[in-house]
Amino acid sequence: MKGAIAAFAAAALDYARSKGSDLPGSISLLITGDEEGPAINGTRKVLDWMAHNSERPDHALVGEPTNTTRLGEAIKIGRRGSLNGRLKVSGVQGHVAYPHLAKNPVKGLIAALAKFYDAPLDFGTAHFSPSNFEVTSIDVGNPATNVIPGQAEAAFNIRYNDRHSPDSLEAGLLEQAAKALANSGLEFELCFEPPSHTFLTEPGPLDSTLSQAVREITGLTPSLGTDGGTSDARFIKAFCPVVEFGLLTATIHKIDEQVALSDLTQLTAIYRRFLDLYFEEFGIYELV
Repeated sequence: MKGAIAAFAAAALDYARSKGSDLPGSISLLITGDEEGPAINGTRKVLDWMAHNSERPDHALVGEPTNTTRLGEAIKIGRRGSLNGRLKVSGVQGHVAYPHLAKNPVKGLIAALAKFYDAPLDFGTAHFSPSNFEVTSIDVGNPATNVIPGQAEAAFNIRYNDRHSPDSLEAGLLEQAAKALANSGLEFELCFEPPSHTFLTEPGPLDSTLSQAVREITGLTPSLGTDGGTSDARFIKAFCPVVEFGLLTATIHKIDEQVALSDLTQLTAIYRRFLDLYFEEFGIYELV
């Protein structure tokens, strides 16, 4: 992502120098932190400030990594939503030699999680890959090997497509947990964090213009996809059409995250060519 920031800053500066006072529109560089997690103080607040000050962009291009093995493979025109949740099961603590005097919450937690995994959420839609449920952590906090714990908790994430809403997913998980734990004597609590919503920019002139720039520079015709993680495009889509194109995802979030210098050079050329094509196509507009 940081490589893309350097690339689009360099491309925008070069374009502005080439046009001088004849710049046929405006280019805003929106660069913030706080994209991961709750994302409270980053792009969302800047966009609100822009709207309050009548600085509403016409289109947006996000430099999030989008390519798997080679630069030019894919443009993102949307993203699946993300829903984080925690399931806490409460039982009765006791000695492992006297299980009849205890109620083991771990058994209930496993049963509920198995229920969540039991069937696919869906098989994908026209523009989106299938939704998926994944457990990310199981915590008991029990250092003793001869004690049945009183509580067990799991964290999970759902990446969901446009067949679902956060409300429908939450209701479905609540129903499944209740069925899995019925007659177990165990209690449970299911809670969720604020979701990231699914979105789609319908294919049109914006992605076509970007595809042309990619094709001219790399010789590849990029696919239009929605897979991968979330990005700040989930906030921008409420203000204007947005697409994403950036570097490779091969080492994303790894300790040795890296990018080839040749890819940085090529990405800068793609952004630079896109600016030419964009203002030829759309006239006097604001691109962020």
